[in-house]
Amino acid sequence: MEIVIISLVFLVLMALGAPIGTSLGIAAVLTIFQFDLGIGMLGVNFLTGIASFPLLAIPFFVLAGVILEKAGLAATIAHFFELLVGRMVGGLAMVSVFTCMFWGALSGSGPATTAAVGLILLAPMIKHGYDKHFAGATIANSSDLSIIIPPSIAFIIYGNITSVSVSALFVAGIIPGLITGIGTVLVAYLISRKRGYRGSERRGTPKEILLAFKDSVWAILAPVIILGGIYAGIFTPTEAAVVAVFYSLFVAVFIYRSVSWRDLIRILVDASVTSSVIMFIVVFAGIFTWAASVIGVIDLAANAIIRISPNAAVMIILVNLLLLALGMILDAISISYLIMPILIPVLTAFGIDPLWYGVIFISALAIGQATPPVGVNLFTAANLIKGDLDSVAKQAIPFVIMDAIVLLILSLFPILSMYLPIKAGLYTP
Repeated sequence: MEIVIISLVFLVLMALGAPIGTSLGIAAVLTIFQFDLGIGMLGVNFLTGIASFPLLAIPFFVLAGVILEKAGLAATIAHFFELLVGRMVGGLAMVSVFTCMFWGALSGSGPATTAAVGLILLAPMIKHGYDKHFAGATIANSSDLSIIIPPSIAFIIYGNITSVSVSALFVAGIIPGLITGIGTVLVAYLISRKRGYRGSERRGTPKEILLAFKDSVWAILAPVIILGGIYAGIFTPTEAAVVAVFYSLFVAVFIYRSVSWRDLIRILVDASVTSSVIMFIVVFAGIFTWAASVIGVIDLAANAIIRISPNAAVMIILVNLLLLALGMILDAISISYLIMPILIPVLTAFGIDPLWYGVIFISALAIGQATPPVGVNLFTAANLIKGDLDSVAKQAIPFVIMDAIVLLILSLFPILSMYLPIKAGLYTP
């Protein structure tokens, strides 16, 4: 009966359009109250849900991303790549992918990357003859890389749930992120060549490229400093997030001088709102997970998955399909809190390395950001081009297929995810 109530309340609230955090929280609280599971545990779970050192990295990375966005660094990165490859077939589409890769390494958020890069590159792409829905789909799918390429909020959440080293997860995401980016570039190029899409009128001269590189080098250095420090063991991901904030402030205020001290109030407000939304979901998803665990939902679901097949590869493929389906209706953070507590005993039963699976898990969730009906990146891109979601989603199909192929490759070859963390001494299988 408990399982029926918690599931029914959650699904009904979702169907009525309630925010995911609200749906999770109300379903959990009603279940705890109705079946006397210990109403006093609400306060305990609320506190433990956010009182985590790794989770402190989230608001700091969000703040750093907002500062760099207000400083206009996305535009400098885009200009540099446009001078390099903008004149090639599909040049502006490839510029969008490369810019999203680098900006994603600064923001850690798919919708934020879609908005930042879309505001800069959508208009030039449409001006040069690109179909606006294709342009939106290219940026929306390229922004998926934001939660694969570190620093990634999704990896921080996964590490907090599974107790896997966030530093190791960050480093593990580098090669898979690059492979996914290459696949996205390939799709953008092939479609552009078929349709005759080109780029800017001319290629930048060596002098122009050098000047553009000098302008963008501060943005390019940000992920290098963050990941380099983690890789070298100089600081933890949470400490890296604090370093990122001070670095972004220095660049924005003293190098580019595009952010005044007065602007910082607006920046702090924007970062606080974004962080609050994330932590709201984290807290109530954690309470929901605790309630589901107490009434036996997690054990029931885990045992059901284990009984489906004794083969680990079959289990991974089936769970990937489930994640792709859930990604169409839920955000990555909510899915992590709903599914990972179920999968932890499953991974243990099958002897699957949690670090390797973390990369697979987040890569699957990344695809969901660009699949309807609740693909947050698609919504953002559609709003920017003032187009309809269905048309953008249709143009995104080739990119989603490529992402699924990369997901399969990552599932078949663990070394792609494990090599760098092991080599850096950040993880021991």
